[in-house]
Amino acid sequence: MRILCLHAHPDDAEFLAGGTLALLAAAGHHITIATMTSGDCGSVEFGPQETADIRRQEASRAASLIGAEHHWVGFKDLTIFEDDPSRRRVTASLRRFRPDVVLTASPRDYHCDHEATSKLVTDACFGASAPNYGTQTFDQAPALDRIPHLYYLDPAEGIDRFGDVISAQFFFDVGTVMDRKREMLAAHKSQRAWLLKQHGMDNFIETMEEWTRSRGKLCGVEWAEGFRQYGGHAYPRTPVLQEALASLIRQPLG
Repeated sequence: MRILCLHAHPDDAEFLAGGTLALLAAAGHHITIATMTSGDCGSVEFGPQETADIRRQEASRAASLIGAEHHWVGFKDLTIFEDDPSRRRVTASLRRFRPDVVLTASPRDYHCDHEATSKLVTDACFGASAPNYGTQTFDQAPALDRIPHLYYLDPAEGIDRFGDVISAQFFFDVGTVMDRKREMLAAHKSQRAWLLKQHGMDNFIETMEEWTRSRGKLCGVEWAEGFRQYGGHAYPRTPVLQEALASLIRQPLG
């Protein structure tokens, strides 16, 4: 399968789904990691262009660790909005990458870029298969044959901006690939200083481990990542992602 993980910023995919992406790549699936923004605001040391260049290089290195590629959709930090040009831009990206499965941000999250990404990607999955929905301004790729399967990643800490719990439908046990997940996130080395300044994270690798371990506690394993499948009208509901890693799927306890 062709699997696209399209989240807001460089390092979001690695934080929240790096283990699952590593498992899928090892199983022979084609993986693309794309970010809406270049991460241009994620620094206290460099200006926006230099920051963007650094972060795109880091994202490419992280993706290469599992044989994937990183692509930038074209937005800047804090400039993702639900409007017509943005929807067409994201739709054009889906047509270019041609995924069977799309993984994206939770509709409810702590960050405006995450929530806007989720809405745009959800709508773009629908529009990507509509030939009369024009995206030629951004890309000449033809419409998809069908709507891709769509999944939402857990938000950071498993809660939204108000502290309400967002419950996963299912989890993947990522214990066998935690070292690779650490390596992928560590490739984003510029973020240590930024996350300490902006988020109070003294060590972002340890924070990722805490989050991944907290997902594991919800399903009875040491390390896990959670997902929800979107099943809106006309969107495919067959459990293709679950079947791809069937031996590692775990259900919520209780």
